[in-house]
Parts: sequence; structure tokens; C-alpha cells
Amino acid sequence: MAQTEGKRQRDLFGHPMGLTSLFSTEMAERFSYYGMTSILIFYLTQQLLTPEAMTQVIGISLVRSAFEWLLGPLSSTEFATNITGLYTGLVYLTPFFGGLLADRLTGQRYTVVAGGLLMIAGEFMLTQTSLFFFGLLALIVGNGAFKPNISTQVGNLYAPGDNRIDRAYSIFYVGINLGAFLAPYICGTLGARMCTDSWAWSHSVCTTFGQTAGWHFGFFAAGIGVSIGVLIYVLSLRNLPPDRVTSARRAGKTVKPQPLTRQDWKAIFALVALFVPVTGFWMSYEQQYITIALWARDYTDRVFIPGVVNFVIPAPWAQSIDPAMIFAFTPLLVWLWGRQARRGREPSTPIKMALGCALLGVAFCLIAAVAWVTGPHGHASWLWLLPFFTIYTFGELYLSPVGLALVARAAPVQVMSMMMGFWFIATFLGSTLGGMLATLWDHTAKAEFFLITAAIAFVSALIIWSFDRPLRPILAERMTNPLTPGPDLATEPGVGVEL
Repeated sequence: MAQTEGKRQRDLFGHPMGLTSLFSTEMAERFSYYGMTSILIFYLTQQLLTPEAMTQVIGISLVRSAFEWLLGPLSSTEFATNITGLYTGLVYLTPFFGGLLADRLTGQRYTVVAGGLLMIAGEFMLTQTSLFFFGLLALIVGNGAFKPNISTQVGNLYAPGDNRIDRAYSIFYVGINLGAFLAPYICGTLGARMCTDSWAWSHSVCTTFGQTAGWHFGFFAAGIGVSIGVLIYVLSLRNLPPDRVTSARRAGKTVKPQPLTRQDWKAIFALVALFVPVTGFWMSYEQQYITIALWARDYTDRVFIPGVVNFVIPAPWAQSIDPAMIFAFTPLLVWLWGRQARRGREPSTPIKMALGCALLGVAFCLIAAVAWVTGPHGHASWLWLLPFFTIYTFGELYLSPVGLALVARAAPVQVMSMMMGFWFIATFLGSTLGGMLATLWDHTAKAEFFLITAAIAFVSALIIWSFDRPLRPILAERMTNPLTPGPDLATEPGVGVEL
């Protein structure tokens, strides 16, 4: 079993206590992220990009000029989709640099805390219309410091070869989605409905603070979420594994980078090979926060039960369906993989990821069929979102947590955080390209748009499937016979992982 600071870690439900701490920290931080993104596209299209509000936003003319220099003239909706796509992309680009910084200089713990503080500042800046782009910048940089170094600490809890790590990342992924599930109900309700419905309590608030108060209270709630996450992390440090930089500094030594071996380079090659098609997956996946959100708002009948319960479901609530299904389906999938493993039939990592892309394509084919039947001016029942997200969620579970576990098990320990950050660059490219793809939304039939999105996912599935045979021996060798840390790690007190 792994040890931290020379002491045996306590277990909870068969896993180190540190997993509970990281689970809770990530849940709170993801509540913040998904709370903000659940209202971002609506805030942009309904509030910030109106003529009155735009005059208050510092730097908006410069940002718009940059987009239009690259893409040509943009409508307000097109400008909004590109801002959303670029933001969600950049929060997955900066983790590469955050991981590199932690590996070489600051260590994982200090980098996580610094990133969390920046994200707190960013969410609270969003409550001021004029500081919108400064808030986005703080969130982008803060997330870059936070995300890769939380994810790699999960892997650091386990010794090389400990097969609990796959289950640990599935548990960790549930924490991510618990935060994502709660966020739209709180932040989304505050943002989308607080100043539009005749709620007595909100009427006085909006009268006092203005009609933008709902959006700003939504961002404020997201700021409270990440604040709780940072507090949990700081109070739980004793349960977390040391990182190489911090432990070496305490021992009065410096960390000497160990040269990468041939096996290390093979593992890096395998991860890089999977990088490009995974970008296609995220390009399709990120439509949940852009075009699927707009379709739910503008092309679905959101009355809960017409004629019986006439409550109109807020559009941001649709984004809670996916994380809710993560809770429902993760135990089923873990059981299935365990059963397949006992029979020697568990799919390889590339095959799992190819299945994830294919399932995402099937989900978008379904929603394309619904859009085709209802026509350009019709409204489909909101219930169609349930089968869509069911298939979509299985696709996500076959790729996203599997990819995190793959990096934690296969990446060389010398560059672990950096490689985790590199893996997130695929999400950056996918999200950015997804935002550009979404500019077709206003000019394309909705069924045609969703079929294009499905085609991207299917092509990604085929590419990953074609990589299975050449990459399987490389990944199998790496994950069944992991390298131990280099000599400088194995011999220094409190550094590395001991059995």
C-alpha cells in the first residue's frame, strides 16, 4: 500500500482517505465550473451582448474585433458561441502549463491552492459586468493550475500496479458529476429565472440590484462553491500524498529530473497517438453547453406535464441530466467491466474509447431525427432529452474517466502532471473547434447540424479503433509492469511511492 510522509494512509471503503478529500474538493470546484457554464451562453445572448450592456464591458470591442478578424462578421449569437467555445477550450489548455509548473517548480499542493484562489477571484469578478473578461481570464489561469494537479494526486494515492486505481478514477468522476448535477439547479435557477419569474422574494432583490441581479447571483453562487472546495483541500492536506517537489524541498534536496527511458517514450507516443481523435470527441461533446443548450431553450416544449403540471423547466436544468445519469450508470459500468475482466473479455483501453465516441455519435443521430420530425419551427417534448443523454452519458463514461486513468497509469512519473495537462489540451482544441462549429447553428437546419456533429464523433471512433492493435502491447506493458520512480525518488525520505 502507498504511504504518505512515512505514515500508512487510513482506508475508507477500501480506498485511502485522501480519495474522499480529493472527491469532495473536486465536487465543489466542479459545482463552480458547471454552475458558471450552465448560464454562460444564456447570459451572453440575453444580457451581456445587448447594446446597453456592451458599453459597460471593458475590452469587448477588442475581443470582438479579434474574432471577426479571424472569422469574419459575427452576429450576437455567433459571437456568444465563440466566446463560450474559446473559454471552455482555454480552461483545458492551461492545465498543460499548470502541470509543467507543478512538476518543475511549485509542487502540486501549492499549485492547487493558488489555482483555487484565482478561480474564487474570477467567479466574483463575473458579478461585475465591466469585469467580465477579466473574470474569464482569472478562471482560465486558475483552472490551469488546479485541474491537472488534483487529478494526478488521485493516482499518487496508489502504488504502481495497484488495480484499484481504475475504480478510484470512476469514484472521482462521480464527484465531478455530483457537482455538475447540483450546479444548474442552483446557479441556473438564479441566473435564468430569478428576475424573469414573479417570485415575491426575487422581485425585491431584482428591484434593488437591477435586472442583471439574477445572473450575478448565479456567478456568486459558483464563487461560493469553489471557495468551499479550496477550504476542504487545505483542511485535508494531511490525508494527501506528497509531491516530488515539496517532499524534496522539505528534505533539503532538489529534484533531479531523471532521463526518460525507451519504455517511457513508448508510453508518451501512445498517449499522443490517441490525442487527435479524442479532440474530435470533445468537439462533439462540448455541444452540450452550446447548441444543445440553445436547442433545449428554443426548440423544446419545457412544460413539465402539459395540462397537469404546467411548470416550465428552466433551460439550464437540461444540463443536470447528464451528471445525474453518471450516478446511475457508473456502478453498472464498473460492474460490467469487472465481469468482463473476470472472463478475460474486458475491452482494451482504445476499444473502450472508440465505443465512447461511437455512442456519442448515436446520441446526436437520435436528436437529429427528433429535430427533422419536428421541423424548423416545431417544439419537441423535453422528454427526448432523456434518451439522448442516456446514450451520450454512456459515451462519456467509456472515454473520459478511462482517459484520466490511462494517463495516471501510463505516463512517466517524471512528467506526470505535465502529461495530464497535455491530455486536457485535446479538450481545449475540441471545445474551441466546437465553438467554431456552433457558428453554423443560425444558418443550418438543426437536423443537419446534429448529423455533422455525429459524423465527427463516428470518424473519431474509427481512428481510435484503428490504433488499438499497434498501441495495445505498448499500453499493456506499461500498465502491467509500471516503472518505479527514479533513484532520486526511491531513496529520499517521504518522496515517491513505497510498497
